[in-house]
Amino acid sequence: MVVAGLVARGYVDDAAFARAWAEARARGRKIGRVRLGRELAARGVAPSLVTAAIDAAFGEVGERARAREAAARRLPALERARPERVPARLRDFLLRRGYPPAIVAETVRALVGPVGPTGDAVSDDSV
Repeated sequence: MVVAGLVARGYVDDAAFARAWAEARARGRKIGRVRLGRELAARGVAPSLVTAAIDAAFGEVGERARAREAAARRLPALERARPERVPARLRDFLLRRGYPPAIVAETVRALVGPVGPTGDAVSDDSV
């Protein structure tokens, strides 16, 4: 009864919450669809609202562009530590951020070059 009254007055709006959460996390933290979906589901947001919120969050700036932004920002720190491990560590970083594997592979290839099965860079001679 109390919750229904709050909803009627507009104080409780799961759709608005989901949109705001998804947009803030996608824009600010560069989080991908997979992780956003898990986070919203963990907060009890209905699946239909989760899908709509995530679609809205990636409406203006696509997921590929956000993945590339996140990777480009992280890349200098990875290159300072162990340059030979950059592709694998960049891949793991993007996967933890919740980007789909296809977008992760595409982004790593674009920023670092071809990657072998172990995640290490592959020279053009060995391809």
